[in-house]
Amino acid sequence: MTRDNSTGADYTRRKFIVASGAAGVAGLAGCSGDSGAGAEAEAGGEASGSGGEGTGTQGSSGSQSDGSPLTADGSSTVYPITSDGAAVWNSNPPADDEEYWGPGQYDIDTSENMADYWGGLYGFSSSEEGQPPFLVNVGLSHSGTGVEKVKNGQVDIGDSSAPVEDELPDADQSTIDKFVDHVVGVDGQPIVVSNEIYEAGVTKLTGDELRAIYKKEITNWSEVGGPDREIQAVGRAEGSGTDTAFRANLYGDAQAEMSPDIRKGQNQQVATLVRNSDNAIAYMALAFVGDGVSAISLELDGKTYTPGENLSDKGYPLSRDLHCYTYDGTSEKESAFLRMLISDYGQTMFVEPNNYFVLSDARQEEEMGKLAEPSN
Repeated sequence: MTRDNSTGADYTRRKFIVASGAAGVAGLAGCSGDSGAGAEAEAGGEASGSGGEGTGTQGSSGSQSDGSPLTADGSSTVYPITSDGAAVWNSNPPADDEEYWGPGQYDIDTSENMADYWGGLYGFSSSEEGQPPFLVNVGLSHSGTGVEKVKNGQVDIGDSSAPVEDELPDADQSTIDKFVDHVVGVDGQPIVVSNEIYEAGVTKLTGDELRAIYKKEITNWSEVGGPDREIQAVGRAEGSGTDTAFRANLYGDAQAEMSPDIRKGQNQQVATLVRNSDNAIAYMALAFVGDGVSAISLELDGKTYTPGENLSDKGYPLSRDLHCYTYDGTSEKESAFLRMLISDYGQTMFVEPNNYFVLSDARQEEEMGKLAEPSN
């Protein structure tokens, strides 16, 4: 796919668009909520849900006449993608806005506003000029909540940074089979430490050292070449996709026992804790590295994986797919928004600027095949 990295360069206007998109959800949908740090708007009321017996079906949430918002909730790792996408969707920029839409840059031939184009592929249209054909309302919690909510019909899309079978280990196979997995990006989950530890020389750990730290078998930084200082091992909340993926990938068991000193529910909270500490180590989504949080290299099976170089390699075991799950089919409304995220436009605008890896052409084609066929 062809991408222009400059799309994420100017964050001043981007932040305005994100803020105004959130305000649009709160004002027009009438269901704002603060579900966590940085949350734009949480889904309010009961979602209309998805219907059908397989992928590519139109459920009640795909009705062009119901007027309800498309709702999503779940992983703080996937949140930057769906939330940024929703904010621009809700602001519905015109075709001549080359920073936020500019369809000519993406081999798309249209003069329509952004949301009008993607919604129009499925017959959705705006009732008022400049407004999107439907609003997209994204909440913030964690993966376990997201997959539970979409299963229970509380939201249309469940954001998750771990496979649903890991998040719902007690679910029977008939329930698991009803989830439709839409992968929208890939995260190379890095290991991070407090800046003071990095500057003291701990720039790389081995897999065995990392496993031992989270098992409380190594408790002082001096044991791995750092200062004589107690290690503060930070974990994600149990039930978060980041935590589930970390245990599955590092220990080979999504339910493996670990002993972190503290757990935090969201990537944003982990980044703040590590930034404000002088002895912390954590695992977190790549999108939240920087600004006082230093990513280190990890040596596994004789190969060194370094952030910014090769975390996208297939051999890196802490990389994981980023999922947007639908349940019991994928409606046309869900397909319109997901098609936008999976397209070259969405990958360039909402995946790459958040420091995630974009889908390959083959994976894009595979994911597009799970969506309802456009009606227009």
